[in-house]
Amino acid sequence: MNVAVKSEADRKAMNFAMNLSLFIGILMFIMKVGAYLLTHSAAILSDAAESVVHVGAVIFAAYSLRLSYEPADEDHLYGHSKISFFSAGFEGAMIILAALLIIYESIHKWMAGLHLENLGMGTALIVAAAAVNGGLGGYLLWLGRRKNSLILEANGKHTLTDCWTSIAVLVGVTLVLVTKWLPFDPICGLLMAGNILWSGFGLVKSSYGGLMDKADPAAQKQLVEILDRETRKYSLSYHHLRHRHIGDAHCVEVHLLFPAGVSLTDAHRQATEIERVIETALEPRAFVSTHLECTSYHDALHPHETAASSAGKS
Repeated sequence: MNVAVKSEADRKAMNFAMNLSLFIGILMFIMKVGAYLLTHSAAILSDAAESVVHVGAVIFAAYSLRLSYEPADEDHLYGHSKISFFSAGFEGAMIILAALLIIYESIHKWMAGLHLENLGMGTALIVAAAAVNGGLGGYLLWLGRRKNSLILEANGKHTLTDCWTSIAVLVGVTLVLVTKWLPFDPICGLLMAGNILWSGFGLVKSSYGGLMDKADPAAQKQLVEILDRETRKYSLSYHHLRHRHIGDAHCVEVHLLFPAGVSLTDAHRQATEIERVIETALEPRAFVSTHLECTSYHDALHPHETAASSAGKS
């Protein structure tokens, strides 16, 4: 099976991006805590709380990225790359937790009494944090998609969530500065919490789909088009197509039905050619297994499949 794997250069680029994300995440947390101590803003405190969760998620994502490189072994015959779905789910859960913390802190501050000060300096720190996180999040998302890394993509989305949180904080603080009405601060905190919840649930949904081997409609469409074309070329038919995403590759299984009289040598050669076409076309990559059958004996050898097919057509 000729399937390309991530090069050493790809791994170095992704490791660098993850290490950079962790370093900047810690730096942003320190800046936001400083901004809160200056202003006592509920929205800024919520932003700092989100950064704590973000740093924890990045640490887990960095571990997951390194684990995903491990090759298959006796205990993990398909490798370790499926950790990327678990990592994305963990990141999503951390985002949801951050949103709940923001909701709690915003309501608590509002009910306990609002008191803001030094908004100018605090706002400057949040502007810097938003700019850095925006650039970093965009870079992580671009690299994750380019290198087909769900872990980096999830981390990029979380970092962009941190950026949007900071922007919402800036809106709230600016409204307070302009109108002198303090409740704008916790109100913006609550609004940004809703946006963060939406992002978190999206990641959890994506993670659940991957862990439960949910079929990818785009991959299904592409596989059917390839198999229809390639089997027609060799006057074959196929059935029992199955596929699933394992983190950094697709696992594809299909039964190929050959006419009577085709030699095993020719059947194997044609099946291998079809496998190679799929492996070349499917992104990020594909592991393809074909099962060779003879059309004239298939119904007799698999009566339960024939019965099921007839029942489905009736």
